[in-house]
Amino acid sequence: MKVLQLGKYYYPYMGGIENHLYLLCGELRERAGIEVVVCNTERRTVEEVIDGIPVTRCMQIGHVASTSVCPTMAATLSGRSYDVMHVHFPHPMGVMSYLASRKPRPHGLVVTYHSDVVRQQRLLKLFRPFMHRVMRRADAIICTSPDYMESSPDLAPYRAKSVCIPYGIDLAQFERTASAETEAAAIREKYGGPLVIAVGRLIYYKGFEHAIRALRHLDARLLIVGEGPLRADLEHVAREAGVADRVHLLGEIHNQQMVPYYLASDVFVLPSIARSEAFGIVQLEAMACGLPVVNTALDSGVPFVSLHGQTGLTVPPGQPEALAAAVRELLQAPARRIDFGRAARRRVESEFRKEVMADRILALYGEVQARSRARPATLRPV
Repeated sequence: MKVLQLGKYYYPYMGGIENHLYLLCGELRERAGIEVVVCNTERRTVEEVIDGIPVTRCMQIGHVASTSVCPTMAATLSGRSYDVMHVHFPHPMGVMSYLASRKPRPHGLVVTYHSDVVRQQRLLKLFRPFMHRVMRRADAIICTSPDYMESSPDLAPYRAKSVCIPYGIDLAQFERTASAETEAAAIREKYGGPLVIAVGRLIYYKGFEHAIRALRHLDARLLIVGEGPLRADLEHVAREAGVADRVHLLGEIHNQQMVPYYLASDVFVLPSIARSEAFGIVQLEAMACGLPVVNTALDSGVPFVSLHGQTGLTVPPGQPEALAAAVRELLQAPARRIDFGRAARRRVESEFRKEVMADRILALYGEVQARSRARPATLRPV
């Protein structure tokens, strides 16, 4: 079976969807023919092989409303043969390129619906008709949590062919080792404690400003791992709140180097404020390291990942006082914090391993391929 993965970017580009796609391809490469087509971040097309997987990065000439413009992507897709196309939404350039491309006949189509388009409403008005053409054509639509499947208005017409397959992570990457413990001890010595950690791009929906303001009510330090356009704004918030000496913006740290920071910390916070945070994969990383999570009660998959009262606490979004109260509750109850952390690790082991995710997706590919072969060798109208 040949599967073409159509995403926005690919490893070593850092991002939740990009990390997911990289892990998925790595798990599937021994069991199916996998090829990846994504956007490049430069004005040139690059073809390379990463960990045995052919990757084509299509020339990007700019952005329109935060959307990559890759004029060669449709032609690139037209030059590929595949049994199953797997498109990762939201990806306006990918959707338009797929619709414009010359497609093998027959072929199966799978869509992973990672998130609604939340902020770019003008773009959505233009994009929605094309998005729905692809979703109508799709044989199956993967949602990463039952919460998102039920709450997304754009998914409502397609419930019959939607299936929930949560993200998975590489548990081996988050094992406690002697070297990681040594590095964690050095981090605690450097910053002191207690330590609260948050991870993600410094963008609007992450809500890091609320974690910073929560420090006014806590005797703790906050480590924020990630880079993005709001760095200067967050530094200003920290100064304005009078906690700049206890907020440490560490910049981007590669996934393979994150374990000591998780092990050094007492509580992980995900203070996100919008549905753009559809899942919060970083919660899984923290949970795999045995950290309790304080997340927010979004109408997305965020509360599905870490369960209130079982693996951490869930608070209303955009409320620094509530966030501070939850963190303080955990900091003041070491035994409960440890119990939550152990339950968090068990939940990842049972529900969110990359092997489980890949097995479920590969089985779905098989079903989709069988259905596509049973259809007449012409595309259905979309």
